[in-house]
Amino acid sequence: MNVRRLIPVTATAAAVSLGLVTLSACGGSSSAADGKGADGKLNVIASFYPMQYLAEQIGGDKVAVTTLTKPGVEPHDLELKPKQTAQLGEADLILYLGGLQPAVDEAVKQSGARATVDAATLTTMETHSTEAGDGHEHGAEEEAGHEGHDHGHDHAEGGTDPHVWLDPVKYAEIAKGVEKALAKADPKNAATYRKNSETLVTKLDGLNTAFKDGLKNTSTKTFITTHAAFGYLAERYGLEQEGISGVAPESEPSPARIKQLQKIAQEDKVTTVFFETLVSDKTANTLARDTGLKTDVLDPLEGITDKSKGANYIEVMQSNLEALKKALGAK
Repeated sequence: MNVRRLIPVTATAAAVSLGLVTLSACGGSSSAADGKGADGKLNVIASFYPMQYLAEQIGGDKVAVTTLTKPGVEPHDLELKPKQTAQLGEADLILYLGGLQPAVDEAVKQSGARATVDAATLTTMETHSTEAGDGHEHGAEEEAGHEGHDHGHDHAEGGTDPHVWLDPVKYAEIAKGVEKALAKADPKNAATYRKNSETLVTKLDGLNTAFKDGLKNTSTKTFITTHAAFGYLAERYGLEQEGISGVAPESEPSPARIKQLQKIAQEDKVTTVFFETLVSDKTANTLARDTGLKTDVLDPLEGITDKSKGANYIEVMQSNLEALKKALGAK
C-alpha cells in the first residue's frame, strides 16, 4: 500500500513542554488575585469542541469552560461576535488550534489574554493534500490485476492538515500539553490536572488499540469521504482516504474528480461513501447513487449535536470505528 507523504511542520510535545503557555504582557482582568474567576474556577475559553473536550476532561471541576463554536456551527466558517472577542481578553487561559479557524487565530493575537495555548504546537502536525485526488492516477495502462495495489495514492503537497484530533495518539500528546498548561496557570490544582490527564490518556490509548486491532485485516483499505478530514487517521491505521472535497469542507469537486472517484470505487472495491453531520450530504449521495454504493456517517468530530452518534469524543470515535469496519470489510 502506498502511504501519502507527510511533512512534520511543528515540534513535538516534548520539545515545547517548557514553553507551551504564551504569557501576554497586558493580561486580561480577573476578580481574584490568583488569576481565577469569582467562583474560584479557572476561566478557560476553547475554540471548538475537541479543545473544549480536553479542557473539560482534564480541568474537571476546577475549570469553567466556554466554547467559541456552538454546537451545529461548522468550525472552519466561524465568525466571532464582538462579545466573544471581548471575552477572550478576560480569559485565564485560551485553548485553540492554530490554522483551523482564521477568525480565532486573529482574535487571539489581538486579545491581550493572560495565557494562550495553541494545540498545534503540542504535537507534530503534518501536511496532507489540500486538493483531494491529486496524483491518484488510474490510467488505462494499469494492469487488470493491479500488482502491488499501487494506485499512485501519493497526493501533492499542500497546506498543513489541522484535523489532528482524529488521531487518538496525537490527541493524547495534545492532552498532555494541555495538562501542563492548566498546571502552569493554576499550580495549586496541578495534581488534579495530572490525574485527570492520565485518565483521559488511558482512554485514548484504549481507543488507539481498538482502531489498530479493528482495522488490521480488511477487504479494502480505501474509503471515500465528503472532505479530506481523515488524513491523520488514515495514516495511523494504514488506510487510504479519498476525499470528494479537499481539506476545506466547502471545496467543490470537479467533474473529473467525480469520474476519478467512480473508477477508484470500482477498482478498490469501495462499498461506502461517507458524509458528515455539519455539511451537506448532497454530493456524497449523488456519488453513491451513480456508483451503486451505500452511504454512512464518518464524523470529523468538529462539534457534538443531536445528530451525533455519541455524546462525546470517545463515543463518536467508537461509532466511526464501527462504520469503518463495516465499510472496509473488517475480518
